[in-house]
Amino acid sequence: MSARPTIGVSACRRMLDPHPFHMVGEKYLQALIDGAGGLPLIIPAMAAGIDIDELLARIDGILLTGSLSNVEPQHYEGEDSAAGTLHDPERDALTLPLACRAIEQGIPLLAVCRGFQELNVALGGTLHQNVAIVEGLNVHSEDSNDALDVQYGPSHTVNLVEGGLLHNLLGEPTAMVNSLHKQGVRKLAPGLSVEAIADDGLVEGFRVDDVPGFALAVQWHPEWKTTEDEFSMKIFKAFGDACRERATGRQA
Repeated sequence: MSARPTIGVSACRRMLDPHPFHMVGEKYLQALIDGAGGLPLIIPAMAAGIDIDELLARIDGILLTGSLSNVEPQHYEGEDSAAGTLHDPERDALTLPLACRAIEQGIPLLAVCRGFQELNVALGGTLHQNVAIVEGLNVHSEDSNDALDVQYGPSHTVNLVEGGLLHNLLGEPTAMVNSLHKQGVRKLAPGLSVEAIADDGLVEGFRVDDVPGFALAVQWHPEWKTTEDEFSMKIFKAFGDACRERATGRQA
């Protein structure tokens, strides 16, 4: 039996009484184990100490995770953030160039929520900092007072672009997804194709065109209780299959 593919997972940097920690939500790690059949490897947000090419030579895929923090607006020439906005400049410093190099090298990449926004910014796109105040767009954030199962429960429909990767995976024109984000795509980066759109027109999924590897980003959270949702399992399985294919070639 072949070894499981090694999948790098982006970490957030947080200060905890008073030490810095590099953290990944367990739900992402569990989804990679159960859904992708991979071996997760947490990548600390320490750009100065990590050679990206050396890292990519040792792994078979990248998962860019969600986070409570926002991408800093200077990376996409955005306006100043609202007071109190949580940022993670150490994560930005690693994940933005990491995403670009992974795409260039054809390394399978799956980006979720903040990761979705990171990938768009890394490739030259821009963001709405708060979609709830954009005319014509709906509120896409959760109620933090709700139980987690409610926060991560089905929230709205996305329309899957016919012939796209997500449409082909599910075999249906629409899907119900959860919604726990305030930022969203304002301008899609060049070289990206829309995969899913919310009813208000907000882009909820995209793929990177003309690359040799799997490169998909979704705004929702398929990592939440992945094994209990058919669509989520299909996304992670497709990602895992791409990682296994790279692992086979890397080990040959």
